[in-house]
Amino acid sequence: MDFNTSLRRAIKTGKVILGQNETKESIESGTAKLVVVAGNCPAEFAGYVAGKDGLKTFKFEGSGVQLGRACGKPFMVSALAIEESGDSDILTLAR
Repeated sequence: MDFNTSLRRAIKTGKVILGQNETKESIESGTAKLVVVAGNCPAEFAGYVAGKDGLKTFKFEGSGVQLGRACGKPFMVSALAIEESGDSDILTLAR
């Protein structure tokens, strides 16, 4: 399975929340099914995500710029939440 392809499919057919603040809101409201953090995500936010029991996470090894490109966006994305996967198999990446 290719992460970039799965992510793009989730963005097109599901509901994906971009950005740390919005991702945090999604986690706190309980709607995040998977949280993806970039390799260079600020330690404070990465620690917040890691401290959430039962939250499925995936560490994207690339930078926030690379994650933004994977999302098809011209800006940096250090974190995102998958609320609905749509036709994507991205939720199978969760750890």
